This record gives sequence, structure tokens and C-alpha cells, in this order.
Amino acid sequence: MTIASQLDHPTVPSFDVTDPGFSITSDEVHAARERSWYATTNYGIAVLRYDEVSRLLKHPKLRQGSVQWPAHNGVTEGPFAQWWASWILNKEGEEHHRLRRLMNPAFSPKLIGGLVPRFQALAAELVDAFERPGHCEFMGEFAEPYAARVIAIMLGLPEDEWPIIAREATNIGLAMGVTIQSELPTIEGALERLYAYADALIEDRRANPGDDFVSALVQASRDSDTLSDRELRDGLVLLIFGGYDTTRNQLGLAMQSFMNHPDQWRLLAERPELGGKAVEEVMRVNPTVRWVTREALEDFTFEGLDIAAGTTVHLFSESAGTDPRVFGEPSFDLTADRKPHFGFGGGAHHCLGHFVARSDMSEALPLLARRLRDPRPAGGSTWLPDSGNTGPMTLPIDFTPGA
Repeated sequence: MTIASQLDHPTVPSFDVTDPGFSITSDEVHAARERSWYATTNYGIAVLRYDEVSRLLKHPKLRQGSVQWPAHNGVTEGPFAQWWASWILNKEGEEHHRLRRLMNPAFSPKLIGGLVPRFQALAAELVDAFERPGHCEFMGEFAEPYAARVIAIMLGLPEDEWPIIAREATNIGLAMGVTIQSELPTIEGALERLYAYADALIEDRRANPGDDFVSALVQASRDSDTLSDRELRDGLVLLIFGGYDTTRNQLGLAMQSFMNHPDQWRLLAERPELGGKAVEEVMRVNPTVRWVTREALEDFTFEGLDIAAGTTVHLFSESAGTDPRVFGEPSFDLTADRKPHFGFGGGAHHCLGHFVARSDMSEALPLLARRLRDPRPAGGSTWLPDSGNTGPMTLPIDFTPGA
């Protein structure tokens, strides 16, 4: 039975994912997961269960699908569309392997591991600077400067330039939501400014190489005739954006999750070695990347469903990560052994920067648990739409100051 013929089938749910009010983590989606392993959407299909998501992430007849996201939303030309098409995430085959191979040295565990003490010191500095004891606007006072200054540290930039990174990356992040077309002037303005910033940074590192991320990328371009200047610039802007946007949002979502599970926050304060497990558990149940996208390369049949070439397949990360068939009753437990989540994608397109995100967040969360005891919402939070990439824009919280 084809997708089109199943649109009206009573057992197959249907979602309007272009509605800014649609929520991937809603009871509606979770109820649909019990009726069917997939749902139909405006774009194609949404896959709701863990096993099917796991298999389709690596399916040989699917390619990375986010390349079509701007076109789905009426953006087919211009600077943003060109930059989006340049992403390593949106490349396939040998071109994808080439770019990944050239960028890998900049993401080495040795390079990132050496920065861990600076991540720890940065987290402590930011908490010390909260304007009011027992209260903060978590995104503005911690998540944003932490994520942006981590990027500055990695790139060898003056840390006081973090507002530039935060402002422009936040504006580009508007492209991840269903309001992309109306936000395009803001997105492309930010992209133009980050291009200029990246060009100046690359020129400086060519003249004055250091022991940092950008110098490693510049050296890779020197050692190879296959990484062009444009690819270097486009890749660097993607790294600035991706590294900031994901960490910022995921820290806000982590705070939301722990406020809903205060016993686990207290446990993390007592056992900081659980920082890594905390990151994994938050990304299982509350990932900023709400869906991972694939596109059918050719016609094929999966679990009795005929999927036509060109069909967009959205793999719902949170729905899969909370699938009761795999994880049982809803729970949030830092000590549990879990199957892998899909917050960093999977297969050939597994997130290149996953080690960076895991490292900086696993250092920040235990320190926050010790310093911000019993955090609770203070009211007035604002949120991005709960689709695509999401997270809080503002998150005021009250807490008991800890040692």
C-alpha cells in the first residue's frame, strides 16, 4: 500500500508539521506511536518508533534528507540556499567522505580533551557572575555565554567576542524552524556577517598559525588540494553555528528536564562522574534535534510500506528515544543502561562535533547541579517551536545557591 493510498487509512495518523503550534513531543504524537510505526506529514512520512528509526538511519536506499529543507519552505536560491547546500551534512558518497576526512583532525579527542579545564573554569565563572543570588535567566546568563565562549576557546578567539557568535548564530538558527521563509532577511544578514568574520579569521591563521581548531582546518587546506577556500569558509561558519546552537539549546532543555526530575539533579550534584550519563539521558528524552531527516534515493518497500523515490522521511528523535517498546515506562534515570539515542543522528552522517558537545556539557551540568540547588521555573519563559531544532529562548529560574 503506497503512502498516498494510506492517507485516509484509519490506523495511520497524520500530522501538520508546518503548523508552528505542532509539538513533536506532544501526547498526540505519543498516542500515534501506539497506533502505527509511522505517520504521514506535509513533507512525507514521520517515523515514530525506536526500531524503525534505528534501521532507517542506516538504510542504503535513503540519503541525508535535510538538503531539501529550504526548498520545502520555498527557499530555492540566494546566499542561504547556497550555504545550506554546501554543508558536509548534505553531501553524499566520496564528497562527504572527503570533507569529513579533512575536518576530522580539528575534532580530535586530544585537542578537545585539553580544553576541559577551561570549560570547567568557564562554567564556574558564569555562575559566580549571576546578578541575583538564587535567581538567573538561565539562557542569557549561562547557556548562551557558555556555548559561545566554548566556541571562542576552540577557535582561539578572544572570549569577549562571544556576543558576536551568539547573536549571529542565533539568527541563523531561525532557519531550523518552520518559520524559515519569513525570517530569511534576518538569516541571510547574519550569514553575511559570519562570512566576513570567518574570512578574517582564516586570513589571520594563515599568517599566524596556532594550536587551535581553525589552525588545524587551515593546515588541512594547505596539505590538500581538495579543500577549497570557499569550502573552508562555509565549513567554519557551519561549525560556529552548529557548535553554538546545539549546546545552547541542549543546556536549556537539560535544565528543563532536571527541574522535572529534581531527584536526578541532586544525584548529579553528589556524583559528578555521572555528567556524561546526564548528557545522554537528556538527549534521549529531550533532544534539541527533534527530527533527523532522510530522503529516498529510489523506490523501496519497508515494513509493508511502499516508499517512493524522493519521499522525505523524518525520524522523530524524542518519540524513538522514549518508545516504551524499548525503554519501558517513562523514566529519567542517570544510572540506567540505555540503548543509544538519536540526538546526534546516526550512520554515515553521525554528528562530526558530537565529542565537543558531549565534553562541554558533561563538564557544565555537574557544576550547575552543585551550584544551583533545587532549581525551579520562575515564570515567563519563551520557547522556539517544538519541531526541527528547538529549545528555550528565555528560561528564568529560581534556585538555592550551593557551594
